[in-house]
Amino acid sequence: MALVSAVRGGRLSSSLHHHHNHLGSSSSSSLGRWGSLRPWKQLKSSSSSKGFTLLARYSQAQDLFTSRLQDRIDNLPKLVEDILQTSLSTGPRGALRMAQGIQAFIGVGGEWLTEASRSANSSTGLPTQLQLGLLSPLYLRRLFERMGATYIKLGQFIASTPTLFPADYVEEFQNCFDRAPAIPFAEIQQILRQELGKPIESVFEYVDPTPIASASIAQVHGARLRGSQEDVVIKVLKPGIEDMLVADLNFIYIVARILEFLSPDISRASLVGIVKDIRESMLEEVDFYKEAANIESFRRYLEAMGLTRQATAPRVYHQCSTKRILTMERLYGVPLTDLDSISSLVSSPEASLITALNVWFGSLLACESFHADVHAGNLWLLRDGRIGFLDFGIVGRIDPQTWAAMETFLASIATGEYESMASALIQMGATDTNVDAKAFASDLEKMFSSMKELDTEIVIATAREPSTNATAVSANVVVDERQMNALFLDVVRVSESYGLKFPREFALLLKQLLYFDRYTRLLAPNLNMLQDQRITIASNRRSNYRDNFS
Repeated sequence: MALVSAVRGGRLSSSLHHHHNHLGSSSSSSLGRWGSLRPWKQLKSSSSSKGFTLLARYSQAQDLFTSRLQDRIDNLPKLVEDILQTSLSTGPRGALRMAQGIQAFIGVGGEWLTEASRSANSSTGLPTQLQLGLLSPLYLRRLFERMGATYIKLGQFIASTPTLFPADYVEEFQNCFDRAPAIPFAEIQQILRQELGKPIESVFEYVDPTPIASASIAQVHGARLRGSQEDVVIKVLKPGIEDMLVADLNFIYIVARILEFLSPDISRASLVGIVKDIRESMLEEVDFYKEAANIESFRRYLEAMGLTRQATAPRVYHQCSTKRILTMERLYGVPLTDLDSISSLVSSPEASLITALNVWFGSLLACESFHADVHAGNLWLLRDGRIGFLDFGIVGRIDPQTWAAMETFLASIATGEYESMASALIQMGATDTNVDAKAFASDLEKMFSSMKELDTEIVIATAREPSTNATAVSANVVVDERQMNALFLDVVRVSESYGLKFPREFALLLKQLLYFDRYTRLLAPNLNMLQDQRITIASNRRSNYRDNFS
């Protein structure tokens, strides 16, 4: 304080001494307080300059506002036309979906009120999830599940696209389950008669009335073909699903168009483009002609690469398949998480896993599309020892440039070369900024070190068979899903902090690798799937496939 006072005192006395001979004592006092006074002309000039600056800024702002207003006026007829056309294509089904939406909203709102009233009486107050109401990740996910097929699929899209949605929502929507009650078998029979255009008995000798599986979009029944006596499964699109999807997606599209019209910032984020991508993806999933084409493409890849003895996908019976029903060969096997059954079928579960990895990695490079949902229900070890790939409703397509960067990314994970990893991610991600590659690499290294700390628990379960008195032992892998998802999201978070935005295929690929990581921990704990010489990730497979197939 003494030093500060001394400095102040010295400056003050110097100022007084400097101006004393030119001004009176009262002026000296003013100068002592303010140091110096600018001449009036300088002040006047400065004020005028500021005035001109403010006027210029106001004029610029007014011009910008006028320009934006004019743009909106120019775009208004197109917006109205879009809304009218979309509303006409929706028709009366839109009113029905509105009523169903209100019912779902009231149901989830009631859950929120009940839980909020309980928390209100506690000393801690309302948790954050409850404070956000139905916009919180938890309650929004519940609302989506109640709204049915479209919103369940939208929730799954959110879960698989962390480059577009906030992390809290991506994590919560990992739990968006596609479960739906089975529809009566009489309705299934009616759809089969309509689609086949002939009596069911003329095509199928038998159709099991009890479904094998029932999801929001489709229901699957076992059956046997008349004549050949082959066992098949029939995937049947549930009635009204297409109408529901069209109504819901049209509504979402209209909302996106209005938001883009009202906010140029949202327009720059290409919200309508995102909605169009979602629409295309969902409508593909309910067009069984497209799923059949995906299966046939994968089967051609297996034949061209000489892999039919190692893996398969179900044969499609085109003569009894349509846009709404898909008849496929029935494959018998067990999921890759059923260790007990796998050990009874093959001597080396590790070898089976390596086969699955080689086939899937090869399809990334050599097939028109890759299987983008390899959870345990869709990846089986068959009774004949082959790997079975099922359900090609969700597939991905990757361009050569993205794959080249992805290949470098995978190689750098295996070798721990984080500068190469950073370079690959920069190449893969779209950005308008210059990325500090070294700092990015350092952050990636810190983040990936957490992968080694993921806890995996092998749960052993025993069950005694009453008829034989034999004890069956089965194992499953339990991984903290939140840990796995957190790791997945961290890659995106770190990258986004450097301005990178990835294509959706990157998220799909990374998610499949996490599935395979779980299978590795269960079936081959000592296997490093990215370094093991028995696993082939080779860029020349695409050309080999084309040569063999052409």
